[in-house]
Amino acid sequence: MNIKPLVIGDLVAKFPIIQGGMGVGVSLSGLAGAVAKAGGVGIISTAQIGYREPDFDKNPIEVNLRTIGKEIEKAREKAAGGIIGVNIMVATKRYEDYVKAAVKAGVDLVVSGAGLPIKLPELTAGSKTKIAPIVSSIKSANVILKMWDKKYNRTADLVVIEGPRAGGHLGFKREELEHIDDREYEKEIKGIMEVVKEYATKYACNIPVVFGGGIYEKEDVEHYLGMGLDGVQVASRFVTTYECDADEKYKQSYIDAKKEDIILVNSPVGMPGRAIRNRFTQTSKEGNYKPTKCRNCVQTCNPKETPYCITDVLINAATGNTEDALLFCGANAYKATKLEHVEDIFREYFA
Repeated sequence: MNIKPLVIGDLVAKFPIIQGGMGVGVSLSGLAGAVAKAGGVGIISTAQIGYREPDFDKNPIEVNLRTIGKEIEKAREKAAGGIIGVNIMVATKRYEDYVKAAVKAGVDLVVSGAGLPIKLPELTAGSKTKIAPIVSSIKSANVILKMWDKKYNRTADLVVIEGPRAGGHLGFKREELEHIDDREYEKEIKGIMEVVKEYATKYACNIPVVFGGGIYEKEDVEHYLGMGLDGVQVASRFVTTYECDADEKYKQSYIDAKKEDIILVNSPVGMPGRAIRNRFTQTSKEGNYKPTKCRNCVQTCNPKETPYCITDVLINAATGNTEDALLFCGANAYKATKLEHVEDIFREYFA
């Protein structure tokens, strides 16, 4: 297959790969910098990005905002001129401030989902930062691009489609995730591509579309590029790399997982998710993980009613307490058998 670079406005990635943003603490400067250096687009997750700082519990939002610039700078040092982006969930409390902090730090790209990023053009106005909504349906793509067109007279620089086999929080109903029809969803992908094409024509520009969700092996990459997509988003495959920022025990949980260990969970923030079965996924159903302190992570969480604190269990995952953790993963995470370098994955995909 003839592999073309991924062109996002004036940004050019040698290879059509975006590394998916994974929080808390899974894709920070280490992983993002390595992916960017290898010729892809490295993405830092801003979800509780400052969790390692000593004053995080005292003022988590301010610590996170302070840390965004530090992580972007560290990633740039590793990236050797490659593209560095951030993933910022719309559901994040003080979302606008997170975006502004990333723009101030000179980030190349803001990828935003977990809600409709309607205000993203306004928050990045006057900067060189590119913007990309994450969508899972024709409807959401239509809504976002129509609003940006009408309100800001502009369009997306990139569109990321996340399918039902992705990891973490998912933009689907649980019943849709329990009965996935890949061929049927590919019709949705093509429909989203048509929506994007409409706005690319209107603005006389190129709007690349990438797809993520279950992409693990070279054949997966070739399949989606063969559909006419401009690139793919890969996340779980990069977890089991030496460069990934998560604890080694987190990485080992992927290597140890079997296909039947990949399950759907109910997140306390109102969206279903996909994760690895462990002690937490069982005992959380019994109400044994009541939150002790609110870290002001997402707008949709009510601390008085939530069954557990998602920040607590995601920090546990990133720091290696894997039995008392929410181990988010994609549907094909069980295919991991070893640790490898980021460059090894690029060689496999594009050799």
